Amino acid sequence: MKRLIERSRSVGEVLRWVTQNPGKVSASHYPIALHKLGQLLQQQPGPPMGAGDSRGPAGQVLEQPEFHVLCQAIVSGCAKFDNFSIVNCLYAAAALGLPGESPLVRVLEDESRSRLGRFNQKDVSMVFSSEANNKALEAIFSSQLFYENRQERFIRSMAEWLPRKAENLTPYTMALIAKYVARHRLREPRLLDTIANFLLKRGEQLDSKVIQKLVFPFSRMNYRPSNHGELFPKLEAILEQKAGSSPLATVNILMSMFQLSHFPQTVLHQVFSPGFITNVMSSPYALIVRRYLSLLDAAVELEFREYSGPRLDPRYRVLMFEHALTADEANRKYSYKGLVAEALRQLVGEECYRQDEVLPPGYCTDFLLWINRSGAVLPLSRVPAASRAAPATSPVTMSLRSSVLALTSDLQDFAPVVLSVNDKWHYCQNSDILVGSRAMRDRHLRLLGYCLVQLPYTELEKVSGIEEAKHYLRQKL
Repeated sequence: MKRLIERSRSVGEVLRWVTQNPGKVSASHYPIALHKLGQLLQQQPGPPMGAGDSRGPAGQVLEQPEFHVLCQAIVSGCAKFDNFSIVNCLYAAAALGLPGESPLVRVLEDESRSRLGRFNQKDVSMVFSSEANNKALEAIFSSQLFYENRQERFIRSMAEWLPRKAENLTPYTMALIAKYVARHRLREPRLLDTIANFLLKRGEQLDSKVIQKLVFPFSRMNYRPSNHGELFPKLEAILEQKAGSSPLATVNILMSMFQLSHFPQTVLHQVFSPGFITNVMSSPYALIVRRYLSLLDAAVELEFREYSGPRLDPRYRVLMFEHALTADEANRKYSYKGLVAEALRQLVGEECYRQDEVLPPGYCTDFLLWINRSGAVLPLSRVPAASRAAPATSPVTMSLRSSVLALTSDLQDFAPVVLSVNDKWHYCQNSDILVGSRAMRDRHLRLLGYCLVQLPYTELEKVSGIEEAKHYLRQKL
């Protein structure tokens, strides 16, 4: 039957083989028949498939009784089809140009969604490239299987058609897309600009919790959207009105804007006001807001020196992070940090560096060393105690400017150095651009007086063995 369908020379011949021999047709034959119909229609003159003109070849096929018999057979039996047949039927139906509201497509989509957890990656990719309406996109990006895996082919395709469909998507669906883009660090300008345009047009209608989800991909990918000249002032105006309605979302949005080096002054006046602070300190998420506010306050001091409004009360300052980031801990076995640590131990000795040191305002560093003017790494015992203690001093009791002064007072003798192991997940996908949080960390460490030595994974992956690693570090230092 497979050979007979594939050798058919006309649409009518395909339909006759399938509909007149039901006992010889299995589930695997239906996608073959749909694919063959699509190929034959492409060879016929007339409007393109899916053009909606019932007078064209595609429209004529949809109206044929034999085609309805074929569709009904698939609808009736698809619950018993194997995954491969379901996926291929849906993919072929999409290629054939069948409308999304047709019973065949609806049943195949429903069956596919119910099986997402059992599909392999090829099946998933084919399903997702066949569906593109709002309901389907919502189901796609809600799928844990899809969310946890990067679908390169689908994302490239989506970058082409999403701008045309964005106006018809719900904020919830767009937020799911933004979440996916951020998770997989997809610095795809067309997708990010589409989210930004959606936000510019619909921003007033959205609550702060949705806005924070749509804004996050920009800071995550360290990407200023092409419409930022209009978008950022609009976001400021929205935040001025809604700052108190969802304090955590407001602070998250501010953090995203800070990571992109944009500092909304009027919103800062509100966020650092006694009323806002009192409100958030009595909320269940007080600790996380204190962490973010402490980092925002530090960023104001380091990067927005012209700001003259209220600041965070020193009583509420805490370290943003007290230990390594969760992502770094989770990916430890894939990190080059262990190789660098052993090479550094053999090269300079354990008495000459600190590992995993947390520096105010709460940045975890991989390795912290002190180097003199001639380039030699100093043992900690030779570094003045006051300077040694300065980086670890809590921002609760010492301002950042005091920390900088303490670090640089003896700069004629030595300088503090941060070795930064930049693993693959610290960069945007397929890019040499650091994610926004990492980029802001580096800016702040430099402004605090640290010399930053970058060890990118693209260089480290070329290092083979401890001896090569020691040679590499000697060159870097």
